[in-house]
Amino acid sequence: MPSLDDVDVLREVERGRVPAHVARRPRLVALREQALAMVREQALVRARASWRVVPLEGEPGTAGWLCLDGHRLQAPWLVPGSGQLTGVACAVATLGEGLERKVSELFAERRAALAVALDGLGNELLFALSRKVQDRMLAGVRKQGLGMAGELRAGDPGLALSAQQVVLQLAGAGDIGVELTRTLMMHPAKSTSIVQGVGLALPAQTWSRCDACPSRPRCVLALEAA
Repeated sequence: MPSLDDVDVLREVERGRVPAHVARRPRLVALREQALAMVREQALVRARASWRVVPLEGEPGTAGWLCLDGHRLQAPWLVPGSGQLTGVACAVATLGEGLERKVSELFAERRAALAVALDGLGNELLFALSRKVQDRMLAGVRKQGLGMAGELRAGDPGLALSAQQVVLQLAGAGDIGVELTRTLMMHPAKSTSIVQGVGLALPAQTWSRCDACPSRPRCVLALEAA
């Protein structure tokens, strides 16, 4: 099963663009720089990921049910209007426990501003890691003459949160130390899962996993991507 271990996503974030909502406020820029130095000096992040492209067994069923290696996954948004869905790419990525542990320590020390900055930086790092994983998955499927479309995460309108267990099993989450809690949340908390359709002549994606989100009008990430 393909994987990434101890990837230096911090370097990418350090060299990348400062989020607009941070760049507008000098104090937030200073806190972010302090958080960056803390992550580097204290080795708070161990970025790891695992993924697998799982062949589709048979045709998609009614209401978007997909059979994948003995598991059933309901993901109607991945069923294309044209082309052929041949499989599903499932991935899981994590930053480990160090960063979230440090955030808790900072709150306990009443250094809330720095704790919030460090937590926000963790989101940047996790986003960078997930994009790196998606690039690797896409490169792999292209070598097989296939394409990849759609992007869902358990809990999205197109993929129920209850699907998280199946997604993590298919992606090999246990190999990189990611577990599921009773409330279907991932541990470590700074972890994410990704589900994408794989196939032949898949049409361009016309939807976003953020379309139905009630927080979209005020979401920082959505506003910056617009």
